[in-house]
Amino acid sequence: MPIYEYQCQACGNEHEALQKMSDKPLIICPACGEAELKKKISAAGFRLKGSGWYETDFKGGPKKSGAEASAKASGGSCSSGGCGHKH
Repeated sequence: MPIYEYQCQACGNEHEALQKMSDKPLIICPACGEAELKKKISAAGFRLKGSGWYETDFKGGPKKSGAEASAKASGGSCSSGGCGHKH
C-alpha cells in the first residue's frame, strides 16, 4: 500500500497516511480537526534495481561485437584461447 502525504490548509500540519489506492482521500486534519486536509503531490520512494531492469541492462555503455558477446557467453576469452581463434 502506498504512503500518501497530506497538508492541512488551516493549520499547516503535514501528515502521512498508509492507504489503499482505492481508499477515499482523508479530509479531517488530525492536529486541528478542521476539514481542510489536502493530498500533496510527491515522488515515489523506490527505484527498480538489479538484473532485468532497463537501467542496468540496456542503458548506456559500449555495444559488444558478436565475437566478444559469444566469447563472454561461452565463458572463455580471446587471451585464454577459449574464443575459437587460432593463437
